Amino acid sequence: MSKKLLVLIVLCVTFLMLGGIASAAPAVLNVGSDTAFAPFEFQGEGMEYEGFDIDLIKAIGRAIGSEVKVQGMNFDGLIPALDAGNIDCVISAMTITEERAKKINFSTPYYKSGLSLVVRTDDNSIRDFGDLNGKRIAVQIGTTGADKAKEVSGAAIREFNTAPEAFLELQSRGVDAVINDLPVNEYYIAVMDGRGGKLVGEPLTSEDYGIATAKSNPQLTAEINAALQQLKDNGEYAAIYVKWFNRQPPQ
Repeated sequence: MSKKLLVLIVLCVTFLMLGGIASAAPAVLNVGSDTAFAPFEFQGEGMEYEGFDIDLIKAIGRAIGSEVKVQGMNFDGLIPALDAGNIDCVISAMTITEERAKKINFSTPYYKSGLSLVVRTDDNSIRDFGDLNGKRIAVQIGTTGADKAKEVSGAAIREFNTAPEAFLELQSRGVDAVINDLPVNEYYIAVMDGRGGKLVGEPLTSEDYGIATAKSNPQLTAEINAALQQLKDNGEYAAIYVKWFNRQPPQ
């Protein structure tokens, strides 16, 4: 074997060891999402999934070379589906919490949110979180809003599979208030032209959303993080943010 050929082989092996490791991203990225949580994920008029999260995960898919397929499911079924290997990741306005992080990995935060309170427009008895004692509260099952409601003394808490169901219960006067994520509450009130309710009080929490992956696949988490950073650097993330929230993302 010639010296030049030996050197070439060594260089190729070194490249494969250091830089040519196969991507962790699958050819098809199966994504779980609670697709009834506008403006993050919802079904549009053509029954296609739309929203900030949907646009973002599709952009991430392009960056890592994966075709994205979104599976709609209830929010409380997302982590079990991830654990079972039925999906590769979750993007669903999911708040990063210590309890969830014990079961799954999270990407770097991609959206800053928080909980807020919605009441009927004709209700002036509830002005902030402290007025909820003994009231009837609607929440979405498995969410941080459901956890927050448990802090209210004497409250009658009703859990629903989707956020729209909670809002409908408020409209029908089955509950007195809804605790849910601020941007979702704002979107609902805007779509309903103020008829669906009003925001009261200050935001109850400050929360970060993350993209969830299985504990067994930290490589995919790393690729998603790299893609997120790339989208922020090239301006695509900001364009998606402006499209859905009509303002620049916070720095």
